[in-house]
Amino acid sequence: MKTIAIDFETANEQRGSACSVGLAWIENGKVVRVEERLIRPKDMRFSSFNIAIHGIRPEQVEDAGEFPEVMDEFADDFAGATMIAHNASFDFSVWRACLDQYRQSYPQLSYLCSVKMAQKVWPHLGSHKLNILAQHLGLSFLHHNAAEDAAICAEASLAIAKALRVAEIRDIAPAIGMRTGRLYVGGYDACTLRKQ
Repeated sequence: MKTIAIDFETANEQRGSACSVGLAWIENGKVVRVEERLIRPKDMRFSSFNIAIHGIRPEQVEDAGEFPEVMDEFADDFAGATMIAHNASFDFSVWRACLDQYRQSYPQLSYLCSVKMAQKVWPHLGSHKLNILAQHLGLSFLHHNAAEDAAICAEASLAIAKALRVAEIRDIAPAIGMRTGRLYVGGYDACTLRKQ
């Protein structure tokens, strides 16, 4: 089973303005590969607020591929994969908005939210932001860099699986009462956590 953590950065407040994607592949309980690609948004409007968060400027993405071209490189990896994102509702809404913009169909995959998993497994942490989880796990990283965010999301998910004593990241969902999110041709199901 393929497990990949994903993180998007956006150029502005529009969900369809992805300007960077980070991916971290998990195999046999380890992060084995981390990639980042810059994306040229269809509308090259970058807000100063977003630039302040991730540091990506319009001139850096001028020669980058647009969303379909960038994501097509990883299409085989995504097919049938379990994906993880830290605050999955944001990242998967970015993915859907970008696909909708280019009138492309959704890939077939399932996904988990590492924020919800962390809240359930480490309720004592005051916050479950990536930088707090990185600190909790003794990991240093550059926050709001898509590749680094994806790698920390993957490491946190591995630590959660270990804490729950489950073999695979996909086994976290049933262990904590989480409904796995799904993307599929024609729609999606959100990743949700059952209320206590």
